[in-house]
Amino acid sequence: MKFIKIPKQFSHAMRCACAAAALALLGACASQQSGYGVGPQAEREALLAQARRDPAPDTPGMYLGLIDRMQQQGLYFASLAHIDAYEKQYGVSPDSTLLRADALRMTAQPDASAAAYRELLHTPLAARGHRGLGLIAGGQGDFGRAASELEQAALFAPTDATVLSDLGYARLRAGDVAGARVPLMKAAELDAANPKIVSNIALFLLASGQASEAQALMNEQKLALDVRAAIRADAAKVAAARSGARAGAGGMAPAQSLLAAPAGTVASAHDTIEPAPRLLQRFAQ
Repeated sequence: MKFIKIPKQFSHAMRCACAAAALALLGACASQQSGYGVGPQAEREALLAQARRDPAPDTPGMYLGLIDRMQQQGLYFASLAHIDAYEKQYGVSPDSTLLRADALRMTAQPDASAAAYRELLHTPLAARGHRGLGLIAGGQGDFGRAASELEQAALFAPTDATVLSDLGYARLRAGDVAGARVPLMKAAELDAANPKIVSNIALFLLASGQASEAQALMNEQKLALDVRAAIRADAAKVAAARSGARAGAGGMAPAQSLLAAPAGTVASAHDTIEPAPRLLQRFAQ
């Protein structure tokens, strides 16, 4: 079988990937940004204080940029107040609707968020609308519907690595392991340094019975033990979904362990670990 060629820079980029963000990723759902220590918290508080003190920016673009930065800092409730102020001054736009939909989703208001995302479906931001609806469905455990929405998002944004990774994950959780391969491979080649994509590839390898390859990839990327444990927990959920799908079709699911390698295994200096690009070449067969 001919391997898909992986860019030469892939190995270096993969080694630079940060594993700390790898789990929030495993869901089709996004998570709030978080930080450690005083720095990130102080930065958020300073941004909020400045937003309260300073007058609104004098152009729509500047104001939307301020709101976007607030959301990047996790200030979703404050951003909702500023979105109200923005729309009162400048009117509703697809960009402000997207910011509102994201903020509503991140503040546990899924119904209102879904309504806002649906308003985007006939705008230039249709891909973001479908992706948001997919993330909401995934957060509610409906991975079949999540995959359907993310498929639509990928049609509108075929080179968006995050959408492709989310689609692969949703298909895995829906029990469609074979269907997850192509979008995950596309995502890996488009954004090799993305820790979410790296983790979803490890999940795919586990789910497809390639435990040793998954273990080697996690060792190569030096994923933290809690990240590895969560990937393996998701692999068990994929196996359950796959078994349910086969049982529903009248078939029998094979009894196989997806957790062949212990979660705490860490590569030593004497381990022979296949480089990540070779693993991905085999994954792409």
